[in-house]
Amino acid sequence: MKKLMRLMLTILMYAGVLIFLFPYVTGRFTTGIAFMILGAGMTIVCGLLRCYLTEGDCGPLSRIGRDW
Repeated sequence: MKKLMRLMLTILMYAGVLIFLFPYVTGRFTTGIAFMILGAGMTIVCGLLRCYLTEGDCGPLSRIGRDW
């Protein structure tokens, strides 16, 4: 289930990037702002959901000493 969710969120994240780039490919800049907001929002939300729900490493960093 976790792998399937990760795959779906990854596809949706890249779909958000394609929505963001759509006005540049088609040359329709009048609707560009709406596509940019929609695509960027979708990418950010799906990326964060993917991180929090499937990766598990998006929490605060542990306070350990530096390793150098």
